[in-house]
Amino acid sequence: MKKVDLSFDVYQSESDLEANDQLLLNKAKEIAKSAHAPYSNFKVGAALLLENGTIVTGNNQENAAYPSGTCAERTAVFYASAQYPTSKIKAIAVITDNVNQLEPVTPCGSCRQALAEYEIKFREPIRVIMGSASGKVYIAKSVESLLPLMFNQDHLK
Repeated sequence: MKKVDLSFDVYQSESDLEANDQLLLNKAKEIAKSAHAPYSNFKVGAALLLENGTIVTGNNQENAAYPSGTCAERTAVFYASAQYPTSKIKAIAVITDNVNQLEPVTPCGSCRQALAEYEIKFREPIRVIMGSASGKVYIAKSVESLLPLMFNQDHLK
C-alpha cells in the first residue's frame, strides 16, 4: 500500500517568512497590480525563482473569449521556460491584489499541472508560496503536494 499525504506549512504573517520568500511574494504582489483582468477584476501575480537567481514574474491576462486568457503562474512559467530553458525553477509565489482575499490564493488545476511538468522535467521540487491580503501564507514543499496524482509522461506510454 502506498500512502499519499497532503501537507503544507501555514504562516500567519509574511513577516514570519524567510527573506527570499518575502522578496518573491513582494515581486508577485507588485506584478499583480498590472494584470489585465477587466472581466473578473481578480488580478493575480506570480514570481518564480530560478536556480541561477533570476526572478521571473507574470500576471493573469484575461480575454473576452474567456478560454483564451492565461493565469499568472502559466504566464511566468512559460516565459521562464522560453528564456531560461535549462534553469530549474526553485520556487513560485502567487498572490492576488484583492484586499478581500483573506485566505491564500492557490494555483488552479491547469497551473498546478503546468508547474508539475517542470517539477518532473528537472526532477526537483518546486516550492509553492501562496499569499493573501491578510498576510496569511501557505507554503507547499512541492507541486506534487498540491497535485499528488498528477498526469505525467508515463501515462502517455
